[in-house]
Amino acid sequence: MRATSLTGVFAASFALLASPPLAADDYEETARRVPGVEAPAMSARDLVTMPRLGAPIVAMDRFAVYSVTVTDPETLERSRRHYLLDLAARGAEPVEFDFGISAHSLAIGPDDFLYFLSDEHPDDSRAKRTRLWRAALEPSGKVTGPMPVADIEGTDIHGFKLSPAGNAVALWSEIARDCAVFGCKESGSAVGSGRLYEGDAGLYRHWDRWLRPGVFNRVFVFGMEDGTVVGDPLPIDGHDPAEGVTGNTPTMPFGGGEDIAWAPDGSGVYFVVRESDADEPASTDLDIWWNDLSGAAPVELTAANEATDTAPAPSPDGRYLAYLAMARPGYESDRLVVQLRDLETGRTRALTQDTDLSFGSLTWSADGSYLIATAADTLDVPAFRIDPESGEVQELDLIAGNEAHIGGLTPLADGGLLFTRDSIGVPAELYRSDALGKARPLTDVVTSRMGELASIETTRFRFEGAGGDTVWGQVTRLEDQQGPIPAILYVHGGPQGTFNDAWSSRWNPRVLASQGYAVISVDFHGSAGYGQDFMDAINRDWGGKPLEDLRKGLAAALELDSQIDGNRACAMGASYGGYMMNWIAGNWPDRFDCLVQHDGLFDMRSFYYSTEELWFPRWDFGGSYAEARDTYERWNPANYLDNWKTPMLVVTGEKDFRVPYTQGLQSFTALQERGIPAQLLVFPDENHWVLGAENSLQWHETVFAWLDRWLAEEKGAQ
Repeated sequence: MRATSLTGVFAASFALLASPPLAADDYEETARRVPGVEAPAMSARDLVTMPRLGAPIVAMDRFAVYSVTVTDPETLERSRRHYLLDLAARGAEPVEFDFGISAHSLAIGPDDFLYFLSDEHPDDSRAKRTRLWRAALEPSGKVTGPMPVADIEGTDIHGFKLSPAGNAVALWSEIARDCAVFGCKESGSAVGSGRLYEGDAGLYRHWDRWLRPGVFNRVFVFGMEDGTVVGDPLPIDGHDPAEGVTGNTPTMPFGGGEDIAWAPDGSGVYFVVRESDADEPASTDLDIWWNDLSGAAPVELTAANEATDTAPAPSPDGRYLAYLAMARPGYESDRLVVQLRDLETGRTRALTQDTDLSFGSLTWSADGSYLIATAADTLDVPAFRIDPESGEVQELDLIAGNEAHIGGLTPLADGGLLFTRDSIGVPAELYRSDALGKARPLTDVVTSRMGELASIETTRFRFEGAGGDTVWGQVTRLEDQQGPIPAILYVHGGPQGTFNDAWSSRWNPRVLASQGYAVISVDFHGSAGYGQDFMDAINRDWGGKPLEDLRKGLAAALELDSQIDGNRACAMGASYGGYMMNWIAGNWPDRFDCLVQHDGLFDMRSFYYSTEELWFPRWDFGGSYAEARDTYERWNPANYLDNWKTPMLVVTGEKDFRVPYTQGLQSFTALQERGIPAQLLVFPDENHWVLGAENSLQWHETVFAWLDRWLAEEKGAQ
C-alpha cells in the first residue's frame, strides 16, 4: 500500500549527449508563467515526456550499456533508445545503437554478445510473442543481428538470467504448476468464463489483476549451445510439487531478476519464493531456495526465518551467500539486515545487526572483498561499503553536497563503481566513481534540458515533533518567485515511506512547485530513514503522532520562509497520504482550503475485508478487524464525517486492489450527501498508481485546476 517516494536540488550544465531537449515552442505551449520567474516553469507535459534513464550494465570491463525511455511529446507514445559508452576514454560521448526491433532487459553474456527480450520479430509475418535474442555490438555502435536464442511457441518469456559460463540460461514466465515444460496449453472451462478459487489456495487477486488458479511465475533452466537454447528444461521449483515448492519466482507483483542468482561456477541457482498456500495473504515469509540442477528437489535455505529473506547475492568465489532478511513475521516494513551465509559450513551471520539502517540493493565488489548496498538515511539514499568479515558499515561520500537518491549499483573490475543518481531537481544520470571516491557524471540525458526550465530550491528543515522527537521535512519552491506563495502540504504514502530527495514521475514536487506553489513535505513518525523505532512508532497510531507531526511541520515551514502564504493552503496525498486527507477532513477540518485524496482509505472495516495483502493491516492495527476492532475504529475516517467541510478532489483507479476503488467512491458519496464541493476522477485502466502517459497528463491537469480553483490569489485577499 505504497505511494512513491519523492524528492533534492541539483543543477549542472553538460553538453547534451543522449536526448535532445524539447524545442522552445513546446515549452511555450505547455509551461505556466509565474510572476517574478523569467525562465519557463516546468509543466506536466515536461514531466510526462522527460527521458528516463535505466540501470547500466558493463561489457568487456570497458563499456557501459544503458537504455533511455523516451516519450513522444505529441503522441505520448513511449519507446527505448540504447547507448554504448566507452569507460576507458574520459569524456567519451555515448554512441546510440539500434537492434532493428524493440528491446528491453539487456544483459551482457560471457560471450560478449548482448542479450535482450523483444515482442517484435524482424519478420512481420511471425507470431507476436516475447522472445530472447542476442546481437553482436561493436564499439562503433554497429549491430550484427538480432539472432534468436529462445522462441517458445505459445509462451511469452518474461525474464532471463544467463549462467556464468554461458552454457545455460534461466527463463521465467507465468506457467501452470502442473506443467512440466516451459508453457502448456491451458484447458478451457467447459461452461462459462468464471474462475474458481479454493479457500486455501492463497491470494486470488494481487495489486492490479486477478490471478489464474494454479498459474505462477516459474523459472526453467535450459542448456545453451552456440547461443541457442537446447534440450529439455529443468523447473527449478521441482518436478513434483509435493517435494518442491509452489509459489511465485520472481515474487509478485514487483519481483524481478534480483530474485534469481546463479552460483559463480554455474552449479546451481538461488531463487526467492513467496509460497502460495492458505497463509499467503497474511504472510511476509519470502524464502531463498537452492537448486543444484541435478534433477533433485530444491532445498530451502532460510526455512528457520518466518519473515522476509530476499536479494540473494553469492560472492564471486562462491564461498558466501549474502542476502537481506527481516526478523518479524507479518511486518513488510521491518528492518532489512544484511546476512552472510558460509556455504561450506552453513553458518549465517547478521552483518549489519548493529547498524540501524534498512538496506536495499545489495552487490559484491568485483574482487569479492566487500559488499555495497543502499539504504534510506535522513532524506537521502546513499551507498554504503560493508566489510564481510567485521560487518563494519561505511557510508560512501560519492557526491559533493547531498547524495540524494543513488541506485543502479554496478561494480567495475578496477574497483570503481557505476551508479545512477537523481534528486528532486533532476532525474537520473549515470555516474562513475573511481576507488569509491567522489564521482563524476557520465551522461546528460536530462540535465541540460532541466537547465532550460525555471530553477527550484529545496530547503531541508527539522523541528521538534510528537513526543519531542526530531522530525525532518523539505520545502520546494521556485527559486526566484516572490511571495506570497500559496502552500501545498504533501503527505507521503506507505505509511512506512518517505518524501526524500529523489525524482519521481508521479507526485513530483518540482512540477507542482513550478505551478507557483510552495510544496511542504514532512517525514512524520512512521517514515523511513530515521531508524526502526521511528518507523515502528506509527503502529496502531495512524492518526495520532503523524497528524501532530504534520501540524507542527507545516507551522515550522511557514516560520522558515516568510514568503509562503499559510492562509492559502491545500493538502494532498496518496495511499496512506490519501487516508490522511480523509483523516484531516474530520480531525483538522478548518485548516485547508482544499484536499486532494488519491487512493485513500476511507472506512477501515470495508478496507480490511476487500484488500488482498492482509499482513499489512494485521500488523499496523494489531490483528484482524475482528481481533482489533477498537483500534481500526479509533483511526477510522468514516467515524468523523460530521466534521467534514473541506472541498476534496478524489482520485482512484479501478484496477487498484491494494486500496480498492470503492474506498474512493465511499468518500465521494460522503462529500456529495453533505453538499461539500467535490470532484471524482476515476481511471478504469490504472492501479494504485497512475502510470500511463496520457492518464498522467490528465491527472496533473485535473489536480492543477483543482488547486487553482481554491488557491487563486484573489481568494487570499478576502
